[in-house]
Amino acid sequence: MLRDITLGQYYPADSVIHRLDPRTKLVGTLVFLISLFLYDSFLCYALATVLLLAAVRASRVPLKFIMKGMKSILFLLMITVVFSIFTTPGEEILHIWKLTVTREGLLKAVFMTIRLTYLIIGSSLMTLTTTPNQLTDGMEKGLGPLKRLHVPVHELAMMMSIALRFIPILLEETDKIMKAQMARGADFESGGLIKKAKSLVPLLVPLFISAFRRAGDLAMAMEARGYRGGEGRTKMKPLVYQTRDYLTYLLLVGYLVCFCLIGVYL
Repeated sequence: MLRDITLGQYYPADSVIHRLDPRTKLVGTLVFLISLFLYDSFLCYALATVLLLAAVRASRVPLKFIMKGMKSILFLLMITVVFSIFTTPGEEILHIWKLTVTREGLLKAVFMTIRLTYLIIGSSLMTLTTTPNQLTDGMEKGLGPLKRLHVPVHELAMMMSIALRFIPILLEETDKIMKAQMARGADFESGGLIKKAKSLVPLLVPLFISAFRRAGDLAMAMEARGYRGGEGRTKMKPLVYQTRDYLTYLLLVGYLVCFCLIGVYL
């Protein structure tokens, strides 16, 4: 289950999406995710589906590989759907004991499912096609104007990049610890909620120790290589927009305009 999480991983391939400037991918992902919360319309989500499938196809990342990340949020998705169905007031369709299913609740559950699914796929697609170094450079360059307000842009970008990079590493470490504890007789599945919570103690303690050890090793390695923050640092590969980036921005503007027009008038 833990290995199925794709967020934070990088999938090497030679595609148009991989070659895009990281700033373009960051802006594109942000525009796509924001658009999902603008309107609850099947036509709007149909347009979002077309854009998302086109991006997946252009990235040359197998859709099956991307969909593996959905397994990790199935439980959260089920809880969200159930609460939406039974807690949304509106036109009654079905009454079960003290629970009422409404038409508005079903629609809200459908839109919420689509929204969460596209959130995971869209975010995963960005990290799968962008290396941690590219993400750091893209975020630092994109947030550059905030330096005038004395915001530590480089440090923030570095922290976010390291956090994303450590997601698959910590998941792999968790998987190893779980297997080791299960080999010693630990049981993470059976019992009630309290018992399951107690069974996580032998998992969380070594995981935190390992995480702090890795953080210390990384800090020492960065200091040994002369890292002193962003001041005066140069880039081996400076970010420069290409024609494909400008075309992508035009596509995003067209998508957002069409999405808003459909949401308002249809």
